[in-house]
Amino acid sequence: MRGVALLLDSTHILLLLLYGVGGCPPKCFCHPSAKWVDCSGQGLAEVPPDLPPQTLMLFLQDNRIRWLPALAFRTTPLLTTLNLSNNSLSSLTPESFYGLRHLRVLNLTQNSLPSLESSLAHTLPQLRELHLSYNNLRRLPTSLGQPWENLTVFAVQQNQLLHLERALLESMPSVRLVLLRDNLWRCDCHLLRLKLWLERFIFEGGVTDGVICGSPDLWKGQDLLSIPYELYQPCPLPSSSLTSLHGQQPGSAQREVAESPENHSGQQEPLDCENKPKPRPVNLRHALATVVITGVVCGIVCLMMLAAAIYGCTYAAITAQCHRGSLEPTTKPGKTKGKDLLDRPAA
Repeated sequence: MRGVALLLDSTHILLLLLYGVGGCPPKCFCHPSAKWVDCSGQGLAEVPPDLPPQTLMLFLQDNRIRWLPALAFRTTPLLTTLNLSNNSLSSLTPESFYGLRHLRVLNLTQNSLPSLESSLAHTLPQLRELHLSYNNLRRLPTSLGQPWENLTVFAVQQNQLLHLERALLESMPSVRLVLLRDNLWRCDCHLLRLKLWLERFIFEGGVTDGVICGSPDLWKGQDLLSIPYELYQPCPLPSSSLTSLHGQQPGSAQREVAESPENHSGQQEPLDCENKPKPRPVNLRHALATVVITGVVCGIVCLMMLAAAIYGCTYAAITAQCHRGSLEPTTKPGKTKGKDLLDRPAA
């Protein structure tokens, strides 16, 4: 890789010296002072080979480009923005972008891409925005191998995705906008880790348009973040593992569960989902809301009890006063009559 990088550097310098300002390809509009080239909507089937080497922004959207060869942009090493949206790309290899070490925005919206290779992160280390919406993506890499340090926007709307590994998103430490809507998300135990990541991402200030479940029918149309953790069941072990465990001795069963099953070729087969106890995630927003609501309810109950106590005491005082007032007239005549009898002389 170092040899290739040195060769590309020398090639770029040579191109800049030979072509200088450079000409403008047919069917393209060039703006030398702004250093951008617009070849959009021209029915192009391939990338123009004679682009000016000082180009910073290249617009190739709304064409009929079906594939990109290796080193497709070798004449424009200074590119920072590349728009290939609304073409007919059905495959994508990182080799096509070799040499674009300054590229920051890559727009591949509205193509027919079925997958994304993890090595793209190695080829475009300075990339900040990756737009892959409205494609035919069915799978994404489980991880990138190394962090995509500068990526801040990751858009995969309107694709065919069922699952998205949390490890892939964790390899984008600077991401602030994640667009995931309008996919075929299967909201089962496999998406539990994604749910945990999204909650933390939103709490830390990230922005997302949410994950709307496409299956199973129980959760279809609901937001993944609205489904309680308690409703997620641990993923079962594959049927092959259960079959192999059924006929084993009790002493060897634990060793087999601890080890991952291997196929006849010696390659490790990943489990659908590890059968681990459900985690107890810490959701600060929910916890704070629960504390506030509990405090308000307790306050209301205390006020009601205080009001009831005041009312009871007041009622008892008024009742006692009225009762004492009603007894006073009957008591006084009795006392007077008794006094008269004592004062009357004996006959």
